[in-house]
Amino acid sequence: MGVTTQIHIVAAVLALACGSVALCAAKGRTLHRKSGLLFVCAMLTMALTGAGMAVLSGNAGNVVAGVLTTYLVVTALITVRPPTIHLRRVERGAMFAAFGLGATCVHLGFEALVSPRGTKFGIPFVVFFMFGTVALLAAVGDARMIRSGGLRGAPRLARHLWRMCYAFWIALASFFLGPPGRVARLLPEPLITPAVLALPVLTVLVVMFYWLWRVRVRGTFRVAGLSDVEPAG
Repeated sequence: MGVTTQIHIVAAVLALACGSVALCAAKGRTLHRKSGLLFVCAMLTMALTGAGMAVLSGNAGNVVAGVLTTYLVVTALITVRPPTIHLRRVERGAMFAAFGLGATCVHLGFEALVSPRGTKFGIPFVVFFMFGTVALLAAVGDARMIRSGGLRGAPRLARHLWRMCYAFWIALASFFLGPPGRVARLLPEPLITPAVLALPVLTVLVVMFYWLWRVRVRGTFRVAGLSDVEPAG
C-alpha cells in the first residue's frame, strides 16, 4: 500500500468521523465549527488524493467523484466566509469548473448507457447522470448568486448545508456502497449486510432534507455568526 493510498484512507476515516459530529452538533456552536473545519480538511485531502490516484490509473469515474466532492466542499465553505475579491474570483472559477464537470458527466453517462453492461469504468450510467445533474444545477446556482451579488439569510444557509451534506453523502456512498474491501477493513463481517451498509448513506440524506426544511420551509433555523455577514457585492 503506497503512501498516497494510506493518506487517502486516513483522511476518509477522519472525514466520516468529523462529518458525523458536525452533522449532529448544534449548528454554529464551537463543536460544529471545529469538527466542520476538520471535516473540510479531511474531505479535501481524501477527494484530491483519490482523484490523483484515479488519474494515474485511468479511472475517469473516480476523477469525477473526487473533483465534484472538492467543488462542493470548497463552495460550501466559501458560502459562510466573509466575502472578499479573491473569494469572488474563486466562485467564478468554480462555476465554470462545475459547468465543465457537469458536461463531462453527461457525456460519460451516455457512453455508459450505450455500453453492453451499462457502465463506464465500472460505474453505472445512472451515477454519471446523477453527478452531472448535481454539478450543472450547482453551476446554475453559482451563476444566479454571482449575478445577484451574493446570498443572505435562508438561501445562504441552504447553499452551505446541501453542498456539505451532498459531499458527505458521496464519501459515505463511496465507502459503504463501493468495493466491499473498503468496508471489510473497518467493520466486522456480521455487520457487512446491504441494510447496515445502506443505513448511514440514507441517514445523511434524511438529515440534509430535515435541515433544509428547517431553513427554507419552516424558517426557524439560524446559525450564529452567519446572518450578520454581508454577501459578496
